[in-house]
Amino acid sequence: MARPKIAALRTTPQTVVGDYGRLMRLASYRSVIDPSVSTIIKLNLSWTKYFPACSSQPWQVEGVLSTMLEDGYDRTRLLPAENKTVVTDPWKGAANNRWLPVLQDLGLTFTALPEVEWRVYRFRSPLLKLNAIFPEGIEIPAIYPGKNIVHLPTVKTHGHATTTGSIKNSFGGLLKEVRHYAHKHMHEVLVDLMYMQKELHPGIFTVMDGTVCGDGAGPRTMEPVVGNVILAGADSVAIDAVAARLMGFDPLSIRYLRMCHDRGLGVADPREIELVGDDVSDVNLHFKVRRSLVIWGDQMLRRGPLRFLEKIALHSPLVVWAPAASNFYHDLLWYPTVGRAKIARFRGTEWGRLFDERYGGPRGQTRAVPRPAGVPAPHA
Repeated sequence: MARPKIAALRTTPQTVVGDYGRLMRLASYRSVIDPSVSTIIKLNLSWTKYFPACSSQPWQVEGVLSTMLEDGYDRTRLLPAENKTVVTDPWKGAANNRWLPVLQDLGLTFTALPEVEWRVYRFRSPLLKLNAIFPEGIEIPAIYPGKNIVHLPTVKTHGHATTTGSIKNSFGGLLKEVRHYAHKHMHEVLVDLMYMQKELHPGIFTVMDGTVCGDGAGPRTMEPVVGNVILAGADSVAIDAVAARLMGFDPLSIRYLRMCHDRGLGVADPREIELVGDDVSDVNLHFKVRRSLVIWGDQMLRRGPLRFLEKIALHSPLVVWAPAASNFYHDLLWYPTVGRAKIARFRGTEWGRLFDERYGGPRGQTRAVPRPAGVPAPHA
């Protein structure tokens, strides 16, 4: 397999939007994403609420899409999109994470994937688990086959997968909200998603934000850590491996990355990856994976001592308790207390001030997102 090229840049809040353009061109994105083919811009929503490093940052969305428009991509062929889970709402999340005003200013519209047609797609690839998890067929958005895809994840840990990035971002688009059934076999499912994407998309590219990274109990109840780094590349396995290395992990020790590497789905060995741009070899954030109360409970039911209750608790009408408990814990207990303190510290950083001043700060969960008076538009 040829050495994949991953671009890395150190960035600042003052230069980040323009730096995204330089990053993408360093990674030769135009040779991967054919402008004559429609492109899904797969956003990353891990929480309906805004929390630093949790979901695609507004400057990431602005930087990527403004670059593509500057480079001549037809805005009618760019499809920013995100799905829902049993605990997230794509419209509210797009408002709270300040994507909607950015898209509006760029003349683009947001696509909520629950509102498009979904169809069963028969994959030819040797899937490891998903055919068994969904024996009646794997439904995917009907708009996906034949289109390019650009992933916009962030650098963060994950209680089920160790790290989450480009590959895990496809989890949120290719599977319906019942995808939590796949948590029991997370690493095998992530390998399946790589097989699926290679069948569906003529071009796959990732632009990952590490300006603020998430340590600990990801993907939601994390400790935000300023990283000042952005990454881009066409090999999803390789960019996830580079991000894992920056976080302090050995990529080949992470099961889904090793499995993808061994199957030729991408390169996870850092020695076989060409890094271009800024030297980030000295970056080691020393992250440690932790499990939130919700992820701990999920794992107890799926693989732990409570697994005898799995079917009745998670595969019956009683399953409604799980998202209700998750929302209660995350939104009503953790976010207003522990989360509020973390957000307050973040807002004292340069990235927090950028979020407040350039993008209008946190907003209510509505579709209507007029720009507040006195707040400049992204290109002002």
